[in-house]
Amino acid sequence: MAANMKAVKLRIKSVQSTMQITKAMELVASSKLRKAKERAEVCRPYFQTLHQTLKDIAAGNTDFSSVYAKKASSEKCCYVVIAGDRGLAGGYNANLFKCLEADSAGKDYVVLPIGKKAVEYFQRKGIECVTEAFAEIADVSVADCFEMANLLCTEFKKGTFGHIDLCYTKFVSMLSQQPDAMPVLPLMDLKEEGEKKEQAVRNLILYEPDAAEVFDAVVPEYVAGLIYGAVCESVASELAARRTAMEAATSNAEEMIEKLNLHYNRARQASITQEITEIVGGAEGV
Repeated sequence: MAANMKAVKLRIKSVQSTMQITKAMELVASSKLRKAKERAEVCRPYFQTLHQTLKDIAAGNTDFSSVYAKKASSEKCCYVVIAGDRGLAGGYNANLFKCLEADSAGKDYVVLPIGKKAVEYFQRKGIECVTEAFAEIADVSVADCFEMANLLCTEFKKGTFGHIDLCYTKFVSMLSQQPDAMPVLPLMDLKEEGEKKEQAVRNLILYEPDAAEVFDAVVPEYVAGLIYGAVCESVASELAARRTAMEAATSNAEEMIEKLNLHYNRARQASITQEITEIVGGAEGV
């Protein structure tokens, strides 16, 4: 009985230590989440404006030809995959990789991983990486996003791959994060939308030196903007997922401690009752 009580007591201390860690991680994630959420919300208008600019050029100038708006010369795809640097975030990373696997089924593809978990995942799978220079999402800056965009656009123009897709996690709310795979290049949808516009509603804007060169110059900015926006969304999503997971873990630890305390008290009460019974029995025997 005494050995059992000692084991329960050690178990309670172990769970309490774990609970302190999960509670601390929950508080850290909560403190970082507000700033990350604000950054994601502030970034959105810029990317929406940039996207609208490309639509305007394509809608008002349907006679130009850009390598970024042509039909893909290759079926090979490059996925920009944005995962986290650490685990303990519930199903955040696992759900992202499931989304990627579903979207890439049957495709020939390479990846540009962002985040330690993404790099580790593709190394295990033996999938070709364009570069592993951006292995830590916490260190990714705006300049890094432009570097990635220039690298991707250069390889796209060379014909190394004919499609660029972005796989990241949308920040919907504090309790909801949605993994998504969205096409980035080629911009066939923008060109087709422009070709469907009526002459009467065309935006008659003159671009110097010409619309094609302006379009080709804006596209790398557009790609960089999408990547940075996705990084901001993913960071906020990871922090929200970690906060939720650690909150649930802390709650579970509290319930477990409560049950273990109840079990310990019952065992202690049984031990005391047994000792009293033995004393009384011994006294009667005397």
